[in-house]
Amino acid sequence: MIFDLLAAPLTGLTWIADQIHERVMDDFDPKTVLSKQLLQLQMAFDLGAMDEDTFDAKEEEILLALQAIEEEGNGDE
Repeated sequence: MIFDLLAAPLTGLTWIADQIHERVMDDFDPKTVLSKQLLQLQMAFDLGAMDEDTFDAKEEEILLALQAIEEEGNGDE
């Protein structure tokens, strides 16, 4: 019990470090980055910031990149 109380600050810091690490790794995950780009693209189109042709071209580019990542991941298994 006393050990738990003494170790609590270290346990808390470890948890915080794990959370930070998880967020950073999400930012570097190509699938996550592309998914966020796709969402931003859709929002820009919905708000009228780009025309349909531009949207279609960029959407296709992102979807092809996502497909390539998925196929690459399936090939590793």
